[in-house]
Amino acid sequence: MQIRFADARPTGEFALVLPSSGTTAPSLDSLGAAKAGVAAALKRSRFEGDAGTVVEIFLEGDGGRRLIVVGTGNKANDGDAVEKFAGAAIARLLTSGETHAVIDLSGLKLDADAAARMAFAAALRSWRYDRYRTRIKEKQKATLTTVTIVGAGQAAEERYATRYAAVVEGVALTRELVTEPANIIYPESFVERVTESVKGLGLEIQVLDRAAMEKLGMGALLGVAQGSVREPKMLVMKWNGGKAGEAPVALIGKGVTFDTGGISIKPAQNMEAMKWDMGGAGAVAGAMKAIAGRKAKANVVGVCGLVENMPDGNAQRPGDVVTTMSGQTVEVINTDAEGRLVLCDAMTWTQRTFKPKSMIDLATLTGAMVITLGHEYAGIFSNDEKLAGQLIKAADESGDKLWRQPLGDAYDRLIDSPIADMKNVGPREAGSITAAQFLLRYVEDGVAWAHLDIAGMAWADKASATAEKGATGYGVRLLDQFIADTAEA
Repeated sequence: MQIRFADARPTGEFALVLPSSGTTAPSLDSLGAAKAGVAAALKRSRFEGDAGTVVEIFLEGDGGRRLIVVGTGNKANDGDAVEKFAGAAIARLLTSGETHAVIDLSGLKLDADAAARMAFAAALRSWRYDRYRTRIKEKQKATLTTVTIVGAGQAAEERYATRYAAVVEGVALTRELVTEPANIIYPESFVERVTESVKGLGLEIQVLDRAAMEKLGMGALLGVAQGSVREPKMLVMKWNGGKAGEAPVALIGKGVTFDTGGISIKPAQNMEAMKWDMGGAGAVAGAMKAIAGRKAKANVVGVCGLVENMPDGNAQRPGDVVTTMSGQTVEVINTDAEGRLVLCDAMTWTQRTFKPKSMIDLATLTGAMVITLGHEYAGIFSNDEKLAGQLIKAADESGDKLWRQPLGDAYDRLIDSPIADMKNVGPREAGSITAAQFLLRYVEDGVAWAHLDIAGMAWADKASATAEKGATGYGVRLLDQFIADTAEA
């Protein structure tokens, strides 16, 4: 999607999008003689200007131009309202046959960031991935290619270019990785796809293969991978945009490119959805692209632990004991609780290699998180109040919502093992918490850590203001906002 900014409406063919709060609609004054008819149509449609509500009209006196009036709600500068406005307009026009939409904000008192965020939301909502749809009907094909924002001002254009354009690219990469099937995206091809996507942005790329991880003693990660013919990888992306020698922020993503559950195999129904069990790694890759793309003044390292969990004759068995890179041992009770086994070795390696000032992991870790929070929030667990507060603030600002979850000794005791240092699962209750407690055992002294369980957020079965149903790109905006608020502050 091409996003443009202009001081006045262009000439030629385009669909016109005008904002209205219901009670005030200064942009309708520009319609001239058509204003009265449009106002009457809005009234008959019971339009009250709620954020994201839409009325579509064709103007007789303007060559039959398509007019979309979209509600802004009562708080035009509110981030959610802005996104609902832009998302509703793009959703209505994306496959309409229109190729150009003009959103005229003249008379609407938007600050520069709100106007830029409107453009941002429009770009996000336009994303589609039709690569494998060879027989798609003509009326189902996306036609909208250009959005022009009128009346927002030079400051909004500059804000979009410097703050949001690169984040659009990062979210697009994450959505692409999560959408691709597991025969296309597996550990090796994940590395190749990301490396190609971030070429020229200045990221330093490092890849650890099986031999390197064996030498390092990553028995937990390698245990998950041993049932697959796909070789495990660890992708490391380094961005050095801050002060030389300053400790980085570490972002770590679970990258199980397909999860059958291993020997503890999942039910067949909906198992195809497990192609997005690498959503945490996808979010880290997208965030690193966004951070590098906008030349963030921060030192950040992104680490993706990439494996495939399959039930081969060589697969890990329930009851096996593995030794992690940290030296701690794990009794594998359930091979479908594999993400924490991948993350724990990635966390140990990251801490010992980079000595980060803070460490955040993202993972589609537990179904229990979906039962707890549904698809509205991801869960956040942390050993550091300041870090947790910063992440929740960034979540509220970005729209990638978080809800704090507890940790405690009583939960930690639930994963004690009679024959090893710990089990990889506890009882059925508090499943998301015991998973977080497992990871906490791998956080080294003095490291501020947060675990984001995004199981309910990486994929959506219904559309939102900024995404069609499918891959959401959750986490990219959150991590990028967190870096902007803290590491660049």
